[in-house]
Amino acid sequence: HQKNWDTATIRMRHETDPPNPNKIPRHADSTAPPGPDILLGVEEHFLASPNNVVSSSCYKPHLTFPSRCYFGEKVALYFAWLGWYTYLLGIAAVAGLVVFTAGITVFNSSQVSKEICEASNIIMCPLCDQKCPFWLLSDTCTYARVTHMIDNEGTVLFAMFMAIWATVFLELWKRKRANVVTDWDLYRWDEEEEELAMELINNLQHEPRRYQHSYFRSTIMLLLVLVMIAVLIGIAHALIIYRVIATALFTQSNFEFLREQANTIAVMTGAVLHYITIVIMTKINRHVALYLCDLEKPRTFSQRENNFTVKIFTFQFFTNFSSLIYIAFFLGRLGLGHTSPTLPRCHPSGCITDLFIQMAIIMLLKQTISNVMEYLIPWIAHKLRKKQQRPKKRSMILGEEKEAEDPCKRQWLSNYQLKEVNIFSLFDEFLEMVIQYSFTTIFVAAFPLAPLLAFFNNLFEIRLDAIKMMRLHQRMVPRKAKDIGIWLQVLEAIGILAVIGNGLVIAITSDFIPVQVYKYTYSPCMMENSPSLDCSTGYINYSLSVFRIQDFEPYTKYRDYRNADDYSYTVQFWHIFAARLAFLILFEHVALCVKLIAAWYIPDVPQSVKNQFLDRKHSNLRKDLRWQLCPNFPFKLCF
Repeated sequence: HQKNWDTATIRMRHETDPPNPNKIPRHADSTAPPGPDILLGVEEHFLASPNNVVSSSCYKPHLTFPSRCYFGEKVALYFAWLGWYTYLLGIAAVAGLVVFTAGITVFNSSQVSKEICEASNIIMCPLCDQKCPFWLLSDTCTYARVTHMIDNEGTVLFAMFMAIWATVFLELWKRKRANVVTDWDLYRWDEEEEELAMELINNLQHEPRRYQHSYFRSTIMLLLVLVMIAVLIGIAHALIIYRVIATALFTQSNFEFLREQANTIAVMTGAVLHYITIVIMTKINRHVALYLCDLEKPRTFSQRENNFTVKIFTFQFFTNFSSLIYIAFFLGRLGLGHTSPTLPRCHPSGCITDLFIQMAIIMLLKQTISNVMEYLIPWIAHKLRKKQQRPKKRSMILGEEKEAEDPCKRQWLSNYQLKEVNIFSLFDEFLEMVIQYSFTTIFVAAFPLAPLLAFFNNLFEIRLDAIKMMRLHQRMVPRKAKDIGIWLQVLEAIGILAVIGNGLVIAITSDFIPVQVYKYTYSPCMMENSPSLDCSTGYINYSLSVFRIQDFEPYTKYRDYRNADDYSYTVQFWHIFAARLAFLILFEHVALCVKLIAAWYIPDVPQSVKNQFLDRKHSNLRKDLRWQLCPNFPFKLCF
């Protein structure tokens, strides 16, 4: 197969950085498993032969891409992306920690939480229709203080910051990738050409598969995907039903602690159940996505991989976030509130604490149990295989010398005895990190500590992945790549969802907008000039509606904006609704504009890379033109 190499580039690379023939490479056979020292990135990689045409980066010690010359560019780009993501995640982690710490400092200073703690005369509606008792608003004093620790003005700024951070991260990664693949001489590498070349090497009479599109097959595929999404949403509804039933049961419990913390315990146990659902559905989603890809009959392996990526990420997104979306945007807002004040609702101080608890538990479980099992199961299997293997003993004949064992053969046998890998092994690592990236950006307004947890997790993840690939799994088939593929488009889509999600969290889930409307419209500050008075005084009573109960006087209250007579929406409700809608539009437009400006301001390709390719083009054209005939001397060559 004739590869269309850039001969000038190859010549320049060999002239500027020739191999040292006197130095024997420790892993000259690139197919043999390397030693453990390569694991930490201190191993030097050299060319096995001067005739091999590869990037000069294999001559040099690399701390960033230690596995590129052994595992191939695809694996190396994964570690490059993960390292870059973790590096920039440190900035977001510091910002989130600052916002969370600032919230702790005002733990006891919120006027809203003070009113809840002092509301010993406000009787609230039962949490269920039967056998659930009435309760005092002051019983949830701690819950209200925790809510204000999360739901404050700093949350708005942090949500805007994370929207900008997501854009800057992707733009800087594009620049980093351009530098890396240029050093590897893969910047203009064509994956489709490579696949065709491999087919022709195996069969010179090979004919490429033509591009085809079937509207019937696409329609069937779309319907099947929608059915699967409906199943995942149904599972999320089942989790919500569990939460309602658990709240009612805990409220009727004989234990005082369970009765007092019924809602919180229901949220926590629901989060644990949600995590178990994620673990189970991840395996099911994988099989369903593979089956749908087989129905599509993709033309090439890369197309199959892209189709599989889109489907499995879609399924995993709904598996992980359907319950969170319901809590954030629909809890207590669906149904006929005027006929059932016991409809599951948020706490009078807001829904954001429920979302905080749910995200915290899921992220902690995913980053502890899942990661431990991900490493522990292959490690135990590896130890069991080693224990079952027994060295072959052979009786030595008198005078016979012991045959020296071939070190290359020993390394091959050692690699063969490790756990077998499949073609999607690296895909699982990408999917895990992209789902984590979604948790870190989409609902970060409700959980400012998400970047910090992700940062600490990745410090271990990048090392555990390396150990797993080097010592516990067989070597992956090396594959070339010039980028992270369709995952980049997925990350960009997540960035847009992050703007929308955080805007909705602040506008709908948080109490930020209702408090601001009250301060500047209905508060005592608007009625009288009293600088010493907190403008949020009276907000809790303002945000509660009255429900009259027969045989119970005078009345109970629940969180909503409805008239006591006919339970229709009050004027305040429509004022808050308009303010939320205006804030959502303003926030999203400002954030998207900032994202576009950041994407324009930071070029995808560094100027040094552009200049490098410009110099190569100029050099190639100059060498081609030097052999042309001179116009003044038609029988002489120009040199």
